[in-house]
Amino acid sequence: MYPWERVNASQDSTLRIIHEAVKRGHQVSITHPPNLTIRDSVTLSLCKEIILKEKLTHSISAFYKTVEFKTDMVELSTFDVIFMRDNPPLDSLVLNFLDSIKDDVFIMNAIDGLREANNKIYTAAYYDPEHELIPATHVSKNIDYLLRIIQESENDKMIMKPLDGYGGSGVIVIEKSAMQNIRSLLDFYINRETGKSNYVILQDYIEGAEEGDVRILMLNGQPIGALRRRPAAGDARSNISAGGTVEKYKLTKADKTLCAKIGEKLVRDGIYYAGLDLINGKLIEVNVMSPGTITDINKLNKVRLQEKIIAYLETVVEQRRKLKLDFRPETLVEDAAT
Repeated sequence: MYPWERVNASQDSTLRIIHEAVKRGHQVSITHPPNLTIRDSVTLSLCKEIILKEKLTHSISAFYKTVEFKTDMVELSTFDVIFMRDNPPLDSLVLNFLDSIKDDVFIMNAIDGLREANNKIYTAAYYDPEHELIPATHVSKNIDYLLRIIQESENDKMIMKPLDGYGGSGVIVIEKSAMQNIRSLLDFYINRETGKSNYVILQDYIEGAEEGDVRILMLNGQPIGALRRRPAAGDARSNISAGGTVEKYKLTKADKTLCAKIGEKLVRDGIYYAGLDLINGKLIEVNVMSPGTITDINKLNKVRLQEKIIAYLETVVEQRRKLKLDFRPETLVEDAAT
């Protein structure tokens, strides 16, 4: 996960998942990408294991303030589950470390799925020629091409954002009426780092975007909770981290249809837990690294989504154990003989 010291205890989703696992009596450890190591062909990480106390506080904030750890270098294949909760952008070397244990441990989300889906290209590349689910989306670092897309667009406005952004960082509305400024903006976004150019996303502006978006949390291809996010006055971003507010939201029939179609692909790609962002019924982003909003959905609906998440992981682990117990190597010899 991201650094423990940066956790906002009153809001953090990862903290609630951790607390629920500890509450159920599971051994829980946390670690961070820089702690990964390989020794004698074994993948390990310096982990902080949570020390279980006799009585666990129900207060998440109190748990965060008083939790105690013991630190040790641990072989990662000894865990039942590894839950990936680091913030984007994803360091591909992290996945290279975990490749060696992906057959031994259930990783959520799957390594190959994260490789494919950890940035906004995953959504942009979804085949939807009629734009029924996803607005027209362009990913490029070619300034002249992007300018042409803006000029040829039938809409007066488009959304622009960096490919590797998260939490609403860098999301802006561009308008044809300010065309003389757009080349400069594109140059800033694409060439903001010396010696490196960056991809940007251009997306058709969806009517109603000024009213905010809908976040849907998906678990094993099914929606388990949702809310509406409203942007702060004068801001195009609905993200809570950018000052947006939240409201209770009930999925529409169209939302459920979209979730079914996208959910099937998510599971097929090994993305078992994700956050979908919708505007006016169109899918804008799929968040697969560390989607939040558990705390707000819980408060708005008087639920505890972390219970569903940990229960799902318990079921997966039990099924994996059963498969191992049912597997008899001698049957392979018998089958070969026949």
